[in-house]
Amino acid sequence: MYPQSLSPVQQVDLAFYVIFGVSAIMLLGITATMLWFVWRYDHRRNPVATEIPGSVLAETAWTLIPTLIVMALFYYGWAGYKALRTVPADALEVGVKARMWSWIFEYPNGKRSSVLYVPAGKPVKLDMTSVDVIHSLYIPAFRIKMDTVPGMQTYAWFKTDGPGEFDILCAEYCGLKHANMLSVVKAVEPDEFRKWLESSEAPGGKGRALLDAYGCISCHSLDGSPGPGTTFKGLYGAERVVVLGDGSKRKIIVDEAYLRRALKDPNAELVEGFDPIMPSTEGVVPEQDFEDMIAWFMHGNGLTREEGRRLMEQEGCLSCHSTDGSVVAGPTFKNLWGSEVDVLVDGVPKRVKVDADYVRESIVAPQKKLSKGWDPLMPGYDSFTPEQMEAMMDYMRSLSGTPDKAPADASSPGLHGGTSPAGKTQ
Repeated sequence: MYPQSLSPVQQVDLAFYVIFGVSAIMLLGITATMLWFVWRYDHRRNPVATEIPGSVLAETAWTLIPTLIVMALFYYGWAGYKALRTVPADALEVGVKARMWSWIFEYPNGKRSSVLYVPAGKPVKLDMTSVDVIHSLYIPAFRIKMDTVPGMQTYAWFKTDGPGEFDILCAEYCGLKHANMLSVVKAVEPDEFRKWLESSEAPGGKGRALLDAYGCISCHSLDGSPGPGTTFKGLYGAERVVVLGDGSKRKIIVDEAYLRRALKDPNAELVEGFDPIMPSTEGVVPEQDFEDMIAWFMHGNGLTREEGRRLMEQEGCLSCHSTDGSVVAGPTFKNLWGSEVDVLVDGVPKRVKVDADYVRESIVAPQKKLSKGWDPLMPGYDSFTPEQMEAMMDYMRSLSGTPDKAPADASSPGLHGGTSPAGKTQ
């Protein structure tokens, strides 16, 4: 049991304890009576059957006692039900949309999340519906289990007694990935909740966050693993065989035009080997959200990449390092990632690969592995957060065409040095 001190939870628990306790007492009483009858009316003690005349006392008892028990059970059950259905006037209202196979939580200011963030100690009312089939929102910690029905609004409410995380499940079988229809309630301090609600930050980029919020990630993996839908890993630009509405097949390239068609009318060009279970985003996803998701497919984590470009511009990196192959005051970033470069380590020449470790080290301590042919003028930067460092590296990868493979020309200049004549500065 969860340690709660809240009236609705207490009353539901009390109703359960009363029902369980009465049932246990009745079980013990009936069992004891049965055993007594077996002993008392054994044929050795009662060889001749005896007619027992009616008893007004017995008849009154077995009518009155069950009636009182049923009334008591009804009272406690009704008290628990009323507690769960009587929403406080100051409750925060959060919209809940259930769909195969995810939960979308929408706040009064329009912010959406696949996780239910709530302020600790404040009542929260959930206004619920479903966009496809019947689901059931189940939060064991708060004794909530309420169906979400297409075309109907249902509701439930709860209040946490402190910060914490509590599981959310679907309690109504709703198809193939029913068991994966999971989320959590994250109760945080009121000030922290206010900051989260007012922030526009989206971990992993807005497009990626929207795919999660609209339930796309529940069917389409990001790491290549199989699921009800095709994986998003390496999807953009890939070749796929699709089945058309008339049953014919053709090969397509996953470009921007196809992505738009696939999101608006997903079953018109169904990827071969998958069932037509994806709902359309038409009328469900606002146009701006739709464009942000398309941008994520085309450019990956676009916001992170753009943040990396902005940081490099702000810190002066792009003043010395071009992005188009030209030489400014330092080696170009174009086709740098994945290449091999010549460096000096304590005066000894070495060849190293431009990867994440090399880039991090070159930003923090650029003179440690000084690229041959360039003066040691680049300052070290040790104030970047890990997230900022990743954003800058993501931007650098995007300038190399095939970020996971070294370019054909392995003589590309290093981050702070390369094949330009000696004396060039960064």
